[in-house]
Amino acid sequence: MARRCELTGKGPMTGNNVSHAKNRTRRRFLPNLNDTTLMSEALGRSFKLKISAAALRTIDHRGGLDAFLAKAKDEDLSANALKIKKEIAKAQAATA
Repeated sequence: MARRCELTGKGPMTGNNVSHAKNRTRRRFLPNLNDTTLMSEALGRSFKLKISAAALRTIDHRGGLDAFLAKAKDEDLSANALKIKKEIAKAQAATA
């Protein structure tokens, strides 16, 4: 599986290790990914996602998975997260 956050699209970046003598060698900066189970209030079930620590803090800040996905851009989401977003939107439209 790719080292990419399913909700924010955050992935590896590249840069240099720089020694004291200013020798530069290429390196990768990997995102801080965690396997997390998140609960959807609209659907009443949980989903297992691989997300970054920054995305987890943002989900808490916005008030849960449903609110986060409502504001998220479709091009940043993985196929699995996009499917969850559409299910939540359908459930919320049915209750409203």
